[in-house]
Parts: sequence; C-alpha cells; structure tokens
Amino acid sequence: MDAATYNTNVHHPLQSWQWGEARKQTNVMVERIDGITMTIHPIPHTPYKIGYIPRSPNPTPDLIDKLTDYGIENKLLFIKFEPDREASSSEIKLDKRLIKSAHPLFPEWTQVLDLTPSEDELMAQLKSKTRYNIRLAEKNNVVVKELSTDEGFQIFSDLYFETCRRQHYRGHTPEYHRIVWNNLKDGIAHILIAFLGDEPLAAYELFYFDNKFYYPYGGSSDKHRKLMASNLLMWEAITLGKRLGATEFDMWGSLPPDYDKDASWSGFTKFKEGYGTRFKQFVGSYDLVIKPFHYAIYNKVYKLREKLLGH
Repeated sequence: MDAATYNTNVHHPLQSWQWGEARKQTNVMVERIDGITMTIHPIPHTPYKIGYIPRSPNPTPDLIDKLTDYGIENKLLFIKFEPDREASSSEIKLDKRLIKSAHPLFPEWTQVLDLTPSEDELMAQLKSKTRYNIRLAEKNNVVVKELSTDEGFQIFSDLYFETCRRQHYRGHTPEYHRIVWNNLKDGIAHILIAFLGDEPLAAYELFYFDNKFYYPYGGSSDKHRKLMASNLLMWEAITLGKRLGATEFDMWGSLPPDYDKDASWSGFTKFKEGYGTRFKQFVGSYDLVIKPFHYAIYNKVYKLREKLLGH
C-alpha cells in the first residue's frame, strides 16, 4: 500500500504512513494493523515490550481482539492508546477492556483555534496584549517567511535545540528531528521562521494533515526578545494554516483552563490563550493489558523511578 492510499483512512499526522516510516528509521519497530500504526518498545532487561498507539480513532472491539492476539504472540505487556477524541464527544464509548493509564504520554489538554472565520475576524478575537505584540514586532521590522526547505529546517533545528538547552529540556536528538523532517517535508511538515534582517529569531515546525494544522515544535533565540517575534510568528502560522485549507489549528498541548499560573507550562499556555483559542480535553490515555501480573509490577517500578528521578 502506498502512502496516499493509507492516509485516506487516518486523521492525525502521528497515524500517517510517513510518521510510521520515520519511526522505523529511528530504529523503532512499527506495526500497521487494520489501519492503525503502532510502535513497539522493548522494556529494558526483560523479554517484554510495550505497544503505543497515539492519536488513533476509538479502538473497535474487533481491533482490540486482534491487538490482544498480537500482544500475546509477541510478548507485549500492554498496549497504550491515546485516541484523537474529545472527552466531551457524545460518540465516545471505550471498550471495557481498556483501563485508565497511570502514565499518559500525551498531554490530556490542548488548545484549538477555529480557522474558518476570516483573518480580520481572527485578528479581532485576539487578546489585546497579543494583538499589541504582533503590531510591535511588525513595527520593528520582524518579518516571517515560510522556508520549508532543508535550509529552513536547519535554521529551525538550531533554534529548537538552543531553546532546549536554555530551558533544560531533554528533547529528541537532532538526528531524530532530521529523520522526521525528511519523511514529512513533502506535504505534511512546514517550516515558518521570524527574521530580523537576516537573523532568525524564532521558528516553528508545523504539520498540515487532513484539513487540520498542528504546532508540535518551536524554538527561539535569546536575542531581541523584546521584539515579540514569537507573537508575530504564531499569527503567521494561523494565516498559513488558513491558506493551506485547514479548518482547525491544534496547539499540541496545554495546561487545563484552571491552570496554576506558577506551573512550569503556564507560560506557553497563556501565550496560546492570547490567540482566542478554546481549551480542549482529550478522552485520555488507556492501556490494553496483556499480562496483568507483570503490568502491576511495571507500574510500581515506573512510579518508583519517577519518584527517584524527581519527575
């Protein structure tokens, strides 16, 4: 099956054919079963593995049956689902064999923006401080360009890892991001960069898939921060999403609406709020347990490890 045919039946970039191929190139085992892309992860020092299915539709009973059989045959301890479904949706009906996960990987909350209004309407719904910062960046000659090329990716990568170092965040490796870019650059991934003259100040890697736009990765320079380049960059990301035909912009992660203003994610949660977004809660993270006894031990060890590492 080719990528185009496969992608007609999936609705999130993390379930796309290209994402699966990228994960293979990062030495992760990938299984495609009934249109679902699942990655397989060995548990160190054991014969067991974990299956992970991010942002899929709700698993049907038939799929659960097939995955249970696969898990038994291939020594999976459990399979983690994180469906691409809103918690408030009336269509949510999860199989009783799925239990709430104690260790989610994806944030349960995000912020989304409806892109169907006109640009003028979208600008009008921004918070006044955000609108002011956008105008300030424009007044100070910050210019945003789409540079969805290998050169643009390298600029993004440099800024992303500069930000990781500055914020003491352990992200994936440059090689990982290069592999993702190489697999998604023809149609899914886009690079948007804010410049002051020839100097890049901030950059995003954005995904467009199935009429939705996503903001998974961003980075910024520590220079000229008072010019508010990131505010203009996000606005231009919104307008790029509209031009591509997206009807919704998913900001990829957020604290819940009643978030603690002193929490570690409060800064970018507040930043995203400035664009007139809506808070969205996903149905959450669920595990299909294949080996209950070993699963209980795994959760205890995981919890102990988090405590020891201070996470």
